[in-house]
Amino acid sequence: MDLTRIFVLVYDSDPAVSQTVCSTLTEAGYQVSFALSESDALALCEQRFYNVVLVGFEPNQLYAASFMDKVRAISTDTQFILMSSGGTIRMAVESIKRGAFDFIPKPVEPTRLHESLRKALEHQIIVAEDPSVRVRLRHTIGPNIFVGHSQEMQKISKLINEVAPTDVSVLIQGESGTGKEIIARSIHEKSRRHSSAFIAVNCAALADSIIESEFFGHVRGAFTGAVSDRPGRFQLAAGGVLFLDEIGDLSPKGQGDLLRVLDDGYFRPLGSSKLVKSNVRLIAATNKDLEEACAEGRFREDLFYRINVVTIYIPPLRERTEDIPQLIESVSHHFCAKHHRQPKKYKPEVVRLLQSLPWPGNVRQLRNIIEHLVVTVSHTVIKVDDLPQKLIRAIPNEATLMLRPGMKLSQVESELIRQTLVRVTSNRSEAAEILGVSRRTLHYKIKQYGLQNL
Repeated sequence: MDLTRIFVLVYDSDPAVSQTVCSTLTEAGYQVSFALSESDALALCEQRFYNVVLVGFEPNQLYAASFMDKVRAISTDTQFILMSSGGTIRMAVESIKRGAFDFIPKPVEPTRLHESLRKALEHQIIVAEDPSVRVRLRHTIGPNIFVGHSQEMQKISKLINEVAPTDVSVLIQGESGTGKEIIARSIHEKSRRHSSAFIAVNCAALADSIIESEFFGHVRGAFTGAVSDRPGRFQLAAGGVLFLDEIGDLSPKGQGDLLRVLDDGYFRPLGSSKLVKSNVRLIAATNKDLEEACAEGRFREDLFYRINVVTIYIPPLRERTEDIPQLIESVSHHFCAKHHRQPKKYKPEVVRLLQSLPWPGNVRQLRNIIEHLVVTVSHTVIKVDDLPQKLIRAIPNEATLMLRPGMKLSQVESELIRQTLVRVTSNRSEAAEILGVSRRTLHYKIKQYGLQNL
């Protein structure tokens, strides 16, 4: 769960309570604001959307219900958790009747607070009237698959922050399972268009016969079976982002139709005589080498340059194995909460073993493995014997250096050091001797390539 995208307001007239609750939530990673008066709390709600508002009150005070009504007039999708000393079951029932999601007695117990917040957010996904709130939450409360300190992921995070506020087209490249759509959604959520729709299209599933209708929509009577007007993906994404997944599989006809609207800025719904102005930001993704496809005539070069203003390359998991320990922790925490399991710990030898795997399915495969362990292993400490036998059999018999054509020499050196530390020895002195360098030189290289966590 990426709590840095969840906004919580703590409103309690008791400064000590506000400070304690705010500290607990800030340490957990939430974006927290606080108010000591109703006027300040309402002013904050006018400035931004809060997923959850925590309201402190005393049993003899009745302002909580009227305060919730005032906030709902500003934001209908905000959830409320009430906090009170001397609470009873009757008071809890009455609080929920008045529109609160949950009731927590004071002093607030951190575990109960975190559990209540998690459930309130899951409820918000279902009941939120604003679809953009639901969409953002579905991805926000999932595991953060981009944790880690590898140089590659730090560069991606920096690039996302640089391109998100603009409207430039972005091409995201990477193997299947690396998280290309999550990168696209991250760009959208940090952009000026974040309150508008994010519409995803799987280009590989578009047959020539339906491409125009899917992209641009159609009017009633445009073809047999068109009994009513139907908006296309460009219309549905108006003001927001159109995400074209697997664009390398788009047919020649689809490439031509897409290039036309990108060049002209207008499109015509099928069967209509009216032109519609396009107002979308285009983000595309592919697991193919589009430059090679252009050279072989399988992809239009002019379209490639239109969608490739900025390129983000996501490295496969095997090239950022130093991130795997944090990935395991993030994914495990998410699935333990989702499936109501006790938090799991992973033996160091389990983590090292997972770092040695080739991961052809990348982060998606790692997620599946961790979810399997969370659900099927009853004890809290995961051992090597708990891993699926099929996974263990996939461990290479010999350590091999994984390279790809076009890598820089610095990347080769980084990969050699990484795999020596992961697959041969984590002892820095031994690794330096094996690599034929001094321990000081190795320490410098480890810092240079961001490999400190191996």
